[in-house]
Amino acid sequence: MSVDAERTSPRGGFSLTRLRYFVMELILVALILVLVVAAPGFASLPNLLNVLRAVSMLGIIAFGMTAVIIAGEIDLSVGAGAALAGCILGWTCGALTDSIGPWPAVAIGALAAIAVGIGCGVFTGKMRQWFNVPSFITTLAMLAGLRGIANLISGGFPITSFPKGFNFFGAGNVGGVPTPVFFFLAVFAAMHVLMKYMSFGRAVYAVGGNAEASRLSGIDVYGTKTLALAITGGLTALSGMLIASQIGSGNGTAATGMELNVIAAVIIGGTSLFGGKGRIWGTLLGVLFLGCINNGMVLMNVSEYWRLVVSGATILAAVLLNQVLERGIKR
Repeated sequence: MSVDAERTSPRGGFSLTRLRYFVMELILVALILVLVVAAPGFASLPNLLNVLRAVSMLGIIAFGMTAVIIAGEIDLSVGAGAALAGCILGWTCGALTDSIGPWPAVAIGALAAIAVGIGCGVFTGKMRQWFNVPSFITTLAMLAGLRGIANLISGGFPITSFPKGFNFFGAGNVGGVPTPVFFFLAVFAAMHVLMKYMSFGRAVYAVGGNAEASRLSGIDVYGTKTLALAITGGLTALSGMLIASQIGSGNGTAATGMELNVIAAVIIGGTSLFGGKGRIWGTLLGVLFLGCINNGMVLMNVSEYWRLVVSGATILAAVLLNQVLERGIKR
């Protein structure tokens, strides 16, 4: 057996393929061990539950974003979309509660917010299909536009018309576990099954790997991209409503900069920005990694400015590490 075969063989003592596949798990474990020692109170159960609550809204969007990036596209509007969803829900509650009751108003507002989120994803996909406008450009424009619409709806002030008990979804607990964690885990499970075992997932990987070959093999390239963007739009709306529940209001300034953290979690999890490669499981690890490192820095009283520096360096290091391991495997 050759050296290269031995390197990638399942029986080899050292496998770069195996190392690359589990590298994020190893890094996350190492980070947790460091924080247990260096960050006071990090390992306490209340703090760990707070970490899970903090990453839940981010992760819900990140799982959808993984499919989008694997398909060779990107969505920069998710932070603004989340803010818009909260404002739509808050406005609907304020407008309809007196006539149909508080919880029917919540249901209608939630459906409206999700419909708008899905519509934004479809719009991005169709702009790509009909006019060949890159999703980067379309969603960059939407980032500003959706944020502006959210502030127009709210009038620049928080909308606090939610019914009593609505904060349970974003700030409550079930058996001591934060409620958003259940949404987070449900979305993870659904996206994991969708991407790994369903035909849609196979189409996403094929389209991201080679769009022309996928088209020639009968795959609806733009339909697949549009569906991935629509799913992400719907998940963005869900996350935005949970954020509104957590803070107790629909706010046009909510989730500012969230799109960067979402993309960072996906990239740290090993998804390639060039498309065709990535794992929902990897994104879960990336989300937990960001949550742990941010929480640890807060507990260690690290300056907010240094936290930004560390976040940027972490993203770059993750990309470089994946590139080094990828080249090592191909040699």
